[in-house]
Amino acid sequence: MASKSIEQIVMLPFMAHGHLIPFLALARQIHQATGFKISIASTPLNIQYLSSTFNSSSDEPENDHIHLLELPFCSTDYGLPPNTENSENLSLDSIGKLRSASLSLRTPFHSLVSDIAAKQGHPPLCIISDVFLGWATEVASSLGTVNVTFSTGGAYGTLAYSSLWLNLPHRGRSDSDEFHLPGFPDSCRFHVNQLHHFLRNADGTDSWSQFFQSQISLSMQSFGWLCNTAEEFEPAGLEWLRNFVKLPVWAIGPLLPPIVLKNDYSSLSVAASGISTRRAGKRPEISIEKCMEWLESHSPASVLYISFGSQNSISPSQMMELAIGLEESAKPFIWVIRPPVGFEPKSEFRAEYLPEGFEERMEKRKQGLLVRNWAPQLEILSHKSTGAFLSHCGWNSVLESLSQAVPIIGWPLAAEQAYNSKMLVEEMGVSVELTRGVQSSIDWKVVKNVIELVMDKKGKGGDMRSKAMVIKEQLRASVRDEGEDKGSSVKALDDLIKTLQSKWQMISSIS
Repeated sequence: MASKSIEQIVMLPFMAHGHLIPFLALARQIHQATGFKISIASTPLNIQYLSSTFNSSSDEPENDHIHLLELPFCSTDYGLPPNTENSENLSLDSIGKLRSASLSLRTPFHSLVSDIAAKQGHPPLCIISDVFLGWATEVASSLGTVNVTFSTGGAYGTLAYSSLWLNLPHRGRSDSDEFHLPGFPDSCRFHVNQLHHFLRNADGTDSWSQFFQSQISLSMQSFGWLCNTAEEFEPAGLEWLRNFVKLPVWAIGPLLPPIVLKNDYSSLSVAASGISTRRAGKRPEISIEKCMEWLESHSPASVLYISFGSQNSISPSQMMELAIGLEESAKPFIWVIRPPVGFEPKSEFRAEYLPEGFEERMEKRKQGLLVRNWAPQLEILSHKSTGAFLSHCGWNSVLESLSQAVPIIGWPLAAEQAYNSKMLVEEMGVSVELTRGVQSSIDWKVVKNVIELVMDKKGKGGDMRSKAMVIKEQLRASVRDEGEDKGSSVKALDDLIKTLQSKWQMISSIS
């Protein structure tokens, strides 16, 4: 079979930055491994966002092989504000509208893939679609190819999120707030306060249930699943996920810039300069040089990094208590701050959100560096002075942190973050959960105690750091590609391509 007949793969990510970036990373990984042409389809503004990462990247040759293709989309047709094409800075209500609007991409996506097939004389090798865009399975089938579902999360979190929506096992329980989740061992118990309120209130007839149940069910009819994790890192989660979906699951992660996973840890922070800004297509409010200079002024593993991701914030009262706890701990920190919940996310951060004189005191004592909106996260986590990460436990952040052996203080806020946090605490021992969500009440004394516990280089903090170091080595080993010495994730990607090629040969012989 000529290679031209299998050289094209079409990707379809969900409209959220936390999904777009792993899809682009996967596209780069597949192209580098195979030389295949990869097309990523999304709405115009999301394509513009992805394109900005090419414009600031030094890897210009890949632009000839990774194509960004626009799908027509008008946000106002779905009750969304003008120029709203991803979940960044959206209210929960607007995210619901965006979720429903994603169904409208089916027709233009079908036309796009059909045109690709017509131009090259045969369908693409496969479609790789987001787990929340399960309708791509039917598009692939109708055009004579297969769909592979890509979960940008980990195996444990993906299984939990999928099983919760498909089974709603917490419904109708009055005797206990804890429940067993199908797909997990009987000994594993989940709690209702780990569920976002729209999931907690779901009954199977609401719009959230109908969307997720239909899309996840369709994804479970695909050719197989890809997961942004590694076999060594999540052996149990992958086993449970495979048993649940009853499909092949290829663990092809962690999808991080290659330099982040190099073994030369000592030079990583210098060499990584620019990675975060390139990767996200953004420019930080603070220069990378200033962040590095500030970190250099502190001793190894002494700084706490705090960020709740690009879409989240905490309540005003929580923000106050967190600030007081930080000050009382006397531990140095970098905090990515945004207006608290209830205020316009894109508005200017006001001093009144924090204790009076807080920022001035932190700057004078060189205890704290407050960064507005966005910071170069990978560079901060890779620096030797960073000792822990207070995180929302979004999967990309989890991988970035553990790839640098940085233990986590968990504060999950949305999506599958509470299940990621549960795994990090109970299965891996590399995290302590501070609190959950924006409704919880938290006292500064608890903040201070947890920070001191995790930042302690002995005791539990030291134990967490040792376990994080083991995971760091597991993640790096999984992507090793040195001649015959191939890591599990490299082998998984090779197996995926060979399996797809065999499937294509079978389809071609039948047709």
